[in-house]
Amino acid sequence: MTLSSFYVTGTDTGIGKSVASAALLHALRARGRRAVGMKPVASGCEATAAGWRNEDALLLQQASEPRPAYADVNPYALPNALAPELAAADAGVTIALDPILAAHGRLAEMADTVVVEGVGGWAAPLSASLDQVHLVRALRLPVVMVVGLRLGCISHARLTARAITDDGVELLGWIANDIDPAMARSDDNFAILQRVLPVPCWGRVPFMAAPDPQAAAGHLRLP
Repeated sequence: MTLSSFYVTGTDTGIGKSVASAALLHALRARGRRAVGMKPVASGCEATAAGWRNEDALLLQQASEPRPAYADVNPYALPNALAPELAAADAGVTIALDPILAAHGRLAEMADTVVVEGVGGWAAPLSASLDQVHLVRALRLPVVMVVGLRLGCISHARLTARAITDDGVELLGWIANDIDPAMARSDDNFAILQRVLPVPCWGRVPFMAAPDPQAAAGHLRLP
């Protein structure tokens, strides 16, 4: 399989999409591909001398080669750590497709693969009239799903996978992320996920007290 651009979504917020996305960039680069990351919408940004910056978007920028401009990695950098629709309203902006599509086009020109990280879970809206599926359709991207291994993850993963395919989007694979070191019978849960999800697992990232995308890349097995 030739991996061009794809969209990374998750079963929820806080399940390690950014680390998984950055790990994918490292894994792709290890294959000799020019790979760059993108976080179209990021809430929870800090003011810097260069402008508003988001920790997750910076992680993707740093894992990219060649190194893209921050404005293309993160076209919508929103200060408040809220749902995108609320954070955008607080910033006095409305999230629209055109700036994201233009930035993605510039990234695609400089790379073999663009890894686009979404926000929260698949059904989290970007605005009152824009869902993530609208962005994915406009970009014509398949999806990779990150599953945070914790209690309830089997149902969340199955529902997310079903929603993606019901939306008419191709689901390429999924990545397991051990986010709860105290999870009971995590290996058994992982085995069930492997059985019930309709696409192959691209790897299982172990729990890391200090997440390291480059180390996490060693646990991925891309098709």
